[in-house]
Amino acid sequence: MSNAASPFALTRPAHVNQAHLVVADLETVSAFYRSIIGLKSLEHSASGEILGVNDVPLVTITTRGDVTRAPRTAAGLFHTAFLVPDRAALAAWLAHAAHAGVRLDGASDHLVSEAIYLSDPEGNGIEIYRDRQPDEWTMFPDGTVQMATEGLDLQSLYDSAAKGSWEGMQDGTAIGHIHLQVGDVPQADAFYRDVLGLKVMARYPGASFFATGGYHHHIAANIWNSRGAGIRGDAMTGLADYSLHFNDKAALDQAVTALERQEISTTRTASGIAFKDPWGIGLKLTA
Repeated sequence: MSNAASPFALTRPAHVNQAHLVVADLETVSAFYRSIIGLKSLEHSASGEILGVNDVPLVTITTRGDVTRAPRTAAGLFHTAFLVPDRAALAAWLAHAAHAGVRLDGASDHLVSEAIYLSDPEGNGIEIYRDRQPDEWTMFPDGTVQMATEGLDLQSLYDSAAKGSWEGMQDGTAIGHIHLQVGDVPQADAFYRDVLGLKVMARYPGASFFATGGYHHHIAANIWNSRGAGIRGDAMTGLADYSLHFNDKAALDQAVTALERQEISTTRTASGIAFKDPWGIGLKLTA
């Protein structure tokens, strides 16, 4: 996909592009992401499935024999945020969800975006959202962005949906950001800002929002459920790892140098550089 057709979030120096969830019931969770979220199965095996849009992989779901359910207070995933191309696509998804009887967890206008929240069958948070155009955002002199959590008029959004059959997530849908549960916000700042080089774009009480290239956030980290959480167990359900794709080689090189300076253990593979954040959440840097 060319930058001209890509959402602003994906044209920045770095952006999230894939997430990997470990689940207890592969078939049930996979069916939810296909039938409710609207992803397509791209690759399937007895132990896992890759799901995406228009042959672009977005989410890998796997299971394992020793899997244990993560407590709500564990570090890990707060939500995976699927960015749809425009407001019409958001309305289409909402109409589909309403007709399917999906229970929503909430809906918010964040000034920079409009977002709908729900959870998958194992409690993994999901956000479906559309961005307003960057020239509609309020930017402060220090380069941060104004965000808020205001009510979203779901009825009005639903009423704007075009009539027609639901055919799944539209082409161009991507993971716009990933929101994490962590044990400590200053520690998250020290890692995501000071090591990986992301800028703090906004703060809420108990949360920081990080991005590259002036986006509102590619990664967020909060302690709302997880204050003081320690390192995740390898067999826990939830977010095993995610990838941060770099469009800018200089930004990637700076992040790798910072990882080496901090003596953070990394594994180099053909597809990228893998390591774990301070809470044991896997992360891969790709280019």
